Amino acid sequence: MPNRIAMAPMTRMMSPDGIPGQNVKDYYQRRAAGEVGLIITEGVEVSHPSSSGYPNVPGFQDKADEGWKNIIEAVQAEGSRIFPQLWHVGAMRKEGMAPDPKIPGYTPSGLVNTNKEAAHAMSAEEVEMLIECFVKDIIKIRDLGFDGVELHGAHSYLICQFLGQETNRRTDKWGGDIVGRSRFLTEIIRSVRSAVGEDFLIAVRISPIIEKAGIYLEDSLELVKIISEMEIDMLHISCWDVFQAVDDGNDASLTKRFRQIIPKTIPLISTGAVWDSKDAQWLINEGADIVGVARVGIGHPDWAARLSDSNYQPQRPPFSVEHLANTDLSPVFIEYMKRWKNFVED
Repeated sequence: MPNRIAMAPMTRMMSPDGIPGQNVKDYYQRRAAGEVGLIITEGVEVSHPSSSGYPNVPGFQDKADEGWKNIIEAVQAEGSRIFPQLWHVGAMRKEGMAPDPKIPGYTPSGLVNTNKEAAHAMSAEEVEMLIECFVKDIIKIRDLGFDGVELHGAHSYLICQFLGQETNRRTDKWGGDIVGRSRFLTEIIRSVRSAVGEDFLIAVRISPIIEKAGIYLEDSLELVKIISEMEIDMLHISCWDVFQAVDDGNDASLTKRFRQIIPKTIPLISTGAVWDSKDAQWLINEGADIVGVARVGIGHPDWAARLSDSNYQPQRPPFSVEHLANTDLSPVFIEYMKRWKNFVED
C-alpha cells in the first residue's frame, strides 16, 4: 500500500442487475486518485440467491467481469490497492428492498431479524454449500486481478449472525461456544486459503460489540485470537466510533485492546467516526496500522491527499445534493444516503 488509509465499505447500490458500470468505476477511481491507499468496495453478494438483501448491489456473475476489470485497472493505475468486500446478508435485508422477498433470509437459527420477515434456519448441508459459494467467488476475485478480499463478518450479516450468542442458538458443531460459533468463518478462511494459495490476501472484518446479536467484547477478543492463528493477512474492526469507551472499567480504546492481542505481523484496520487529521493520528497512536474511513470519504474524495496538513478539518455533513453529485455519487446513492440522519441537506 502507498499509505495507511483505507476506504471502508458502504452500500452504494449503483450496479443495476449486479453489474458495476462507469459510474462505479468513476467513484472508486476518484478516491484512488485522492490517494486512498486501499479501496475496499461495497459489499458484493456471494453467488447464491439467498444472499440478496439490497437492490442494485454488485455481484460476481460472469456478466459483471468486464465492469470489475475496468474498476481494478483504474484503481491500480492510480497506485492504490483494491479488495472487494464479500458478504451474505443473512436476514438483514432491508424491509421492502430485497430483490426477491419470496426467498427467505438465511440465518443460523431461523430467528427473525430487522426485516420482520420469516427467516430460514440453515441446515448443516446449506452451511457447507455456502462455504463452497464463498470459495468459488474468491477464486474468481483472485483471477479478476483484485489484490485481496475482505470477508464481511460484521454488522449482523450472516457471518456475524453465526458469531452472536443471540442469533446463533445451534446445538451442532456450528453453534455453542465461540469456537463453534466461529466455525462458519474459520472454515471459510481455511477453505479459501487452500483454494487460492499463500500469496492472495485475506482480510476479515468484525464488529467488536453488538449486544442485540449477543456479540460481546470478551468473545470478540477470543475470536481474534482464533483467527490470528490462521492464515489471514489483515484484521478490520468496525467500531462505528473509535473514540467510544467501553463501560467495563478499562479506559483502553477498542483499537488498543485488539492491537495488544493480535500478532504484529497482522495489520489492524480500525474504522469509525474518524474525520480530520488529528483523528487519524490519534488512531495510529492507539495501534491501528491502517485508518479506515467511510462517511468522510464519501463527502471528500481527496481526504487522504490532504492529511499532510495536520490542521486539516474537512466540512462535516449535511452535504448538499450538488456537492455529493460533484464527488461522483449517483442519484441512487444520494437517495440512499438520505436515509442517514443529517448526511444530506433537506
